[in-house]
Amino acid sequence: MKTFDYRLGLAAIALIVAGCDKKAETPAGGTPTAAAGPVAANAPAGGWTETATTTPEGGFLLGNPAAPVKLVEYSSMTCPHCAAFSTEAMPALKANYIASGKVSLEMRNFVRDPVDLAAALIARCNGAPAYFKMTEQLYASQMDWIGNFQKLTPADQSAIGNLPQDKQYAALAKAGGLDRFAEERGLPADKVAQCLGNLKERDLLVEMNRKAVEDIKLEGTPTFLINGQLVQGAYDWASLEPKLKAAVGS
Repeated sequence: MKTFDYRLGLAAIALIVAGCDKKAETPAGGTPTAAAGPVAANAPAGGWTETATTTPEGGFLLGNPAAPVKLVEYSSMTCPHCAAFSTEAMPALKANYIASGKVSLEMRNFVRDPVDLAAALIARCNGAPAYFKMTEQLYASQMDWIGNFQKLTPADQSAIGNLPQDKQYAALAKAGGLDRFAEERGLPADKVAQCLGNLKERDLLVEMNRKAVEDIKLEGTPTFLINGQLVQGAYDWASLEPKLKAAVGS
């Protein structure tokens, strides 16, 4: 796959496309099964669908951290297939799987381009409690804000790319209206600017990319794991749910 360059440049911004790269292949094998052990302690106030935590891998987990079936999704904020999955899958995934405590969902960002990274920085800005709601909102209006970035001229892109690294993503988000999007959903302007200038968080996302490519040979999004195993042939809810049901055992 193409290596993502987190430094802004003309070619990187111009290559925001409708597709999401080739999907990763999965080694032969059966459907991953649920891990042995109890389902969990009692659900906290608000239920498992309102419980979000940060994982050691840098992702965010929704649901019971001790769920016997652990679903991981690698997703890209500029990927339309990921946006479609969010719209189609999240209501059923929450109601039918996460709410019971039997399944958890960990989302790991896989950034494909500078705009993707800027959107990921905004989604991650307020940590685990706000991540899933902001991510769903970004996906729901994806075509609108991507359209703003596709209107940037070469001169706009060059001016942003010439800024210091800790200023580039704030300038990019402003040029495409992502800063306003975040502010309209409750993120103060100074907090948005702080998150977009957070080079440590940017480097965490770049490292997450590297590990996904090296460890599981990820080539596209969305890509799913169930209990640590890549799921073959699952790119949408219709193809993923039967494998999830099999893992849960129902």
